[in-house]
Amino acid sequence: LRGQCLTSVQRDPDRTRPEEAIMPRIDVRAQAHASPQQVWTILADTASWPDWAPFDEVAVEQGHEVGEVRRLRSGRITTRERIVGFEPPRRYVYEIVSGLPIREYVAEVLLSPVVEGGTEVRWKASFRAKVPGTGWVLKRLLQGALRKGADALVRRADGFS
Repeated sequence: LRGQCLTSVQRDPDRTRPEEAIMPRIDVRAQAHASPQQVWTILADTASWPDWAPFDEVAVEQGHEVGEVRRLRSGRITTRERIVGFEPPRRYVYEIVSGLPIREYVAEVLLSPVVEGGTEVRWKASFRAKVPGTGWVLKRLLQGALRKGADALVRRADGFS
């Protein structure tokens, strides 16, 4: 399962414009040897993200857990996201509120125990492109970012297990 990346597209029948009718979905999976609690500890520690995730800087602007807003910088790109779901040690949900030409971006990180031991990390996201015709490019970029994030999370957690 390690390295497997699944994607799908959902159509919204209430939309009439082709670009708005497509809501790209991303579904990335990775498997850690570490327990769900060990993986969660790494994921929930925002201050450690620049040490293992593809971010140069992460700063909490306000709040804690659900409602927390943070600023993330990777190179010249700065985004802000808000945590909208926080259920230790299994479910972490956030939305991007600014910084990318997308809207309605919601991502969910699910941590599930594996029968043989370890944790399945499933990182799912969906969004709408603000600029018509750019959804496929954004999907490719975001899918790569989520893949890097999931793989880095697994490596970090396995390094501590």
